[in-house]
Amino acid sequence: MKLSKVQANIVLFVTAIIWGAGYLFVKQATDVQMPAGMINFFRGAICAGLAYLFFHKTINKMNRQDFRIGLVAGIINFLGYQIQTLGLKYTTPSNNAFLTAIYVVIIPFISWIFFHERPETKSYFSVAICMIGVMFLQNIFSVGFTFRLGDVLTIISAVFYALQIVYFGYTATDSSPWIVAFMLGATQCVFGGVWSLLFEHASYGSIDWNAAIVPVVILGIFSSFIAQTLQVLGQKFTNPTPAGLILMTEAMFGSIFSVIFGFEAFTTHLLYGGLLIVAGIVIMQIRFKPLNKLGK
Repeated sequence: MKLSKVQANIVLFVTAIIWGAGYLFVKQATDVQMPAGMINFFRGAICAGLAYLFFHKTINKMNRQDFRIGLVAGIINFLGYQIQTLGLKYTTPSNNAFLTAIYVVIIPFISWIFFHERPETKSYFSVAICMIGVMFLQNIFSVGFTFRLGDVLTIISAVFYALQIVYFGYTATDSSPWIVAFMLGATQCVFGGVWSLLFEHASYGSIDWNAAIVPVVILGIFSSFIAQTLQVLGQKFTNPTPAGLILMTEAMFGSIFSVIFGFEAFTTHLLYGGLLIVAGIVIMQIRFKPLNKLGK
């Protein structure tokens, strides 16, 4: 399967929409006392199972390189999620969301450091506009911003998210997206299960399994299997920086779904933040001509 850059970016937008909706189901699962590692375990198991069900012919041909690429991608993905969740225990949700979103700032510079691809000039403007949009979206200007231990942990998680996107863009594309999707799920399942057994077993008795199972299954099918497969497929045919900006819109879509389903009220900072993020993405997609070529 081959996609144009426009088609690949559309695929990534769909991924961001699914992840944005996923916040609602994560909240439902955590509200009934299911811990992060356990959620990871079930999401990964469902993802790996579905990937093998639909793509087993390709997965059965996995070689050593495919395994290594998928394992590294899975570990990066798992660490980003777990550290972000741990950071949320020691900071506010607004700070957690804002600091996680700075991965979009880190992406061009990781690409520069590891792959010697200098960021385009427009990247700096686009990133700045997107980050201001996230600040509006999280209402940082009104509620203020303080720095805590959780903020440090969240910044570390943002580095892992940036590494994941760059890794997908430059390395994971060497393997089949179906194999990478399977390895992401399998790694998420194994490491999530180990984490949960080591650090979360004391909380198992308080889980409301009847209330938790439906949102976790939805997360496994849509946020893990479908969205992660689409992410790997989309990034196979586009560059890491625009991919990061598009995927960052999950925060905007998360806010939209949150308003639609009554989790928060519609506000002006939500509107301004969403518009600024969209503007930043549009700037990244426009091909500007040098001034000395205008009119020729």
